[in-house]
Amino acid sequence: MTTVSSQNSGLGARIPAGAYPAAAYDDHLARVLPQAREQRLWSPSDGPLPSLFVSHGAPFTLDDPQWIGDLFAWAQSMPKPKAVVVVSAHWEQAHAAISGTAAGTPLYYDFSGFHPRYKTLPYATPDAADLARRLKGLLGRTPVHEFSDRGLDHGAFIPLMAMYPAADVPIVQLSMPSLDPGALLKLGARLRPLRDEGVLVLGSGFMTHSFAVFRSPALAAHTVAFDEWAVDALARADVDALTDFRGKAPGAAVAHPTAEHFVPLLLSVGAADDPASATSAIDRIVMGNSTRSVQMA
Repeated sequence: MTTVSSQNSGLGARIPAGAYPAAAYDDHLARVLPQAREQRLWSPSDGPLPSLFVSHGAPFTLDDPQWIGDLFAWAQSMPKPKAVVVVSAHWEQAHAAISGTAAGTPLYYDFSGFHPRYKTLPYATPDAADLARRLKGLLGRTPVHEFSDRGLDHGAFIPLMAMYPAADVPIVQLSMPSLDPGALLKLGARLRPLRDEGVLVLGSGFMTHSFAVFRSPALAAHTVAFDEWAVDALARADVDALTDFRGKAPGAAVAHPTAEHFVPLLLSVGAADDPASATSAIDRIVMGNSTRSVQMA
């Protein structure tokens, strides 16, 4: 794992033309499942797990062997968590809500325009009722509704399929209360005690999320500038700047025309003890956007 830097290594590798969808993921499973199953489980002697922010990618992340491999290596660099709480860019709910906790709750395939195979890929995780009860306790008087028939959305299951491919870790997805960065910061702080219990707290978004750069590659200068600014703000633990990214960050209008893919970073910052400890697990530009993914102590 490298210290957060502003360097990017170019466009990500893609599977060869004509290969079937998610072929890289199938190959990943064939190679790493035994290693994933044998990963050492977290124990109290390990101390708190880090707080993570992951740039989750669209379904075609599962066609990119480097991205998949980097996510898996990141997960392997830590003990296997007892459970995962994930907050994804793709679920905003005015009142707190959690995904279904029963073992094998079907995934929520919240995308269209991709090959149908992506909607057949399974990720049947274990029962997470204990984690749901703990979450409700942490959220105190806030009413928490469980959507028993809503499984993990792609902001949650795409990265976790690569990180924990054995599907042997209980996972609960928690909705965002709003797109207000301050609200996500406070929510992260309420989740911070989970890290001491071997629960991984994961904010899932995208360090930059611009469709305009697909059409106009020259706009990548804005996404790179935004990424560099975010790296610097994290290194200085400038939470005020991160919260006011619209007013403070260069290229924000291009990098994040809407806020939902950036504010999960504030969740991760809020759950961290020391945002300035941020290190990059992934640091690439793919299709003009930064896939930077970080962890904080």
